[in-house]
Amino acid sequence: MIRSPSEVTVGDDGTVALPMSILVEAGINPGEPVLAHSDGDGRIVLRRLDDAVSDLLNGRSL
Repeated sequence: MIRSPSEVTVGDDGTVALPMSILVEAGINPGEPVLAHSDGDGRIVLRRLDDAVSDLLNGRSL
């Protein structure tokens, strides 16, 4: 289920703080490494690094 989006701001140094509710919903824990990539057209995708590596090892695309 997709929840309501939260507005966040990109800081001058390029950092973005994500609300805890979004992290919890995505199953990402604070301090957990994630892989970030652009999906084009203003989209940025974050994936748990372990999941992305597992998918690559099993022949699935990111």
